[in-house]
Amino acid sequence: MSAKVTMYSTAVCPYCVRAEALLKQRGVTAIDKIRIDQDPDERDRMIERTGRRTVPQIYIGERHVGGFDDLAALDRAGELVPLLQA
Repeated sequence: MSAKVTMYSTAVCPYCVRAEALLKQRGVTAIDKIRIDQDPDERDRMIERTGRRTVPQIYIGERHVGGFDDLAALDRAGELVPLLQA
């Protein structure tokens, strides 16, 4: 897998854990995690960048995928692996 994966997350977020597990099942070896619970400025940047207030917020390359439900829907549609390989 060659696409860079970035995930906004917090320490206690079950959907973040599920998103990370799904990404790893699909071959992702590294996720750039941005912990918004440790840095309020990062939370503000996430909201400005995504328009959303909840975590996880996932980027694959420059594409904003959304949260875990969006990621899982991409996977069910067969679109996640090709996106990761782009």
